[in-house]
Amino acid sequence: MSSTLRGALLALAAFGVYSTHDVLVKVLGGTYSPIQLVFFVGLFSFPLITLMLMRDRTDGTLIPRHPWYATLRGVTSVTSGVFAFFAFSQLPLAQTYAILFATPLLITLLAIPMLGERVGIHRGGAVVVGLVGVLIVLRPGSSPLMLGHLAALGAAISSSIGSVVVRKIGPDERPVVLMLYPMMLQVVGMGLVLPWTYRPMPVEHLGLTAVIALFSVLAGLLTIAAYRAAAAVVVAPMQYSQLLWAALYGWLFFNERIDFWTGVGAAVIVASGLYIVFREGRAEVSRTRPVLTNRGRLDAGPVPRAGFWPWRNGARG
Repeated sequence: MSSTLRGALLALAAFGVYSTHDVLVKVLGGTYSPIQLVFFVGLFSFPLITLMLMRDRTDGTLIPRHPWYATLRGVTSVTSGVFAFFAFSQLPLAQTYAILFATPLLITLLAIPMLGERVGIHRGGAVVVGLVGVLIVLRPGSSPLMLGHLAALGAAISSSIGSVVVRKIGPDERPVVLMLYPMMLQVVGMGLVLPWTYRPMPVEHLGLTAVIALFSVLAGLLTIAAYRAAAAVVVAPMQYSQLLWAALYGWLFFNERIDFWTGVGAAVIVASGLYIVFREGRAEVSRTRPVLTNRGRLDAGPVPRAGFWPWRNGARG
């Protein structure tokens, strides 16, 4: 098996696990607040990820070199997780994914002021087209916007900010710093507000939060393996396979169907995202490539669509 095919298959497996992760989030989200779910998922993920971080052999301390950016990254990681968990609990899976797929488009826009990225007419046009796709999914004026729609948009925006921050400070910060601070903020921050949202959980539901944490870590490891085996232009588009999982899981478990306009909007968003990904895969187009260098999720904690593995950005020193 070629490395390219292996990378593609590993990526497909990773996003299949992520989709299963999101199904469990949706199931529990009908009963518990996203704050409670994020807290317990983070709590169960902590020992798993800590064991992985113990392998970090990079010299240095755990004090961030860019404390304000590190704090911003931690806040966006937590908020994107809370928003995304809430969106999954309120919206059909496919509709939530369609809105969250706008993240690479927003990253491209934010890279202009934050990274000095130059966006020409091709990528700029793709971003505009993709945002039109988001409007098609939302259909403002034709149907009432729900809090779930706003939460999905909030998750995409928070995710995008966190991604660009990692790209900006990644070369200067140790991966362990970029992972630990969002995790600490996730557990401590959500723990502080948990008394106001907590509902008692039976042991089987508590076990499901542990499964969500395990799936998040497993999918993150598969994503790393995929990027090591194949180029980003092969791995990154595999994320859009989640729409197929959304159609299957939505039909099996939630009696959901992808309505016409959601399908059209999702197709527009995916097409624009693929255009940006493949265009950035050309070495002469962009030196920073903000979309391609931020595709994992695990280093932000076990939250959907929110994490970006720092060592994919060259952050080893």
